[in-house]
Amino acid sequence: MICFPNAKINLGLNIVSRLPNGYHNIETVFYPIPLCDVLEFVPAQKTSLYVEGVDFEGDIENNLVVRVLRLLQKDFLLPELEIFLQKKIPVGAGLGGGSSDAAFMLKMLNQFFGLELSIEQMENYVSQLGADCAFFIKNKPVFATGIGNVFSDIDVLLKDLYLALIKPNIFVSTKEAYSNVVPKRPLIPLVDSIGQPVSFWKNTVENDFEKGIFELYPQIAKLKKDLYQNGAIYASMSGSGSSVYGIFQEKPILKISDCELAFCEKFLE
Repeated sequence: MICFPNAKINLGLNIVSRLPNGYHNIETVFYPIPLCDVLEFVPAQKTSLYVEGVDFEGDIENNLVVRVLRLLQKDFLLPELEIFLQKKIPVGAGLGGGSSDAAFMLKMLNQFFGLELSIEQMENYVSQLGADCAFFIKNKPVFATGIGNVFSDIDVLLKDLYLALIKPNIFVSTKEAYSNVVPKRPLIPLVDSIGQPVSFWKNTVENDFEKGIFELYPQIAKLKKDLYQNGAIYASMSGSGSSVYGIFQEKPILKISDCELAFCEKFLE
């Protein structure tokens, strides 16, 4: 069985407060985009994992797609699997690639083996593996709060607009990103800002990670500037980086060099 786990971008990201356990309360909008990995499995005598597109080292039991299988095997009689994963979504890019792979693996197991898990049950399973994993079960725009694990519906529609996404050859760790952030509430609540036309977002929809990351990596700041200079009506870093995206009314022609990924497509319907 085969599926195509898609990425997401963050529309705005506010670091609201720091929790006693070291995590942070955030506010953001997760929005699915048409950049996809390829995930396939077949029943086998022994579980194996073959990954293309990125260097994969270490114990396969630590990979999220295998962890999903192990999680379900605690409650269901499932066979071992031969798993194939082709990575198109860059790692460490703020695009949720690993979380999407986990969620789509769970949905595929549910369908293939007729487990009859509800949406809520699937969300509960996969949320054990990561805060944003459950988003990819329904895979539709949500306003996310808490540590990125509390979702509420939001009316955001980018249909007929174009997404230009660039991932430079820079890796930004989550620890590094948070080390330069001072939690604060935005002057305008994100849900109000997102409710405005996209052309208004430039002055109101912010990613709190940008200031610190741009100081450390001016190349990422330049990518955002270049997107605006090429006609983007809104541009931002996604998540804690390092990918940067622009939203365009017409399909842009971008000349980008020295990057891991340059992707341009219409948004999902």
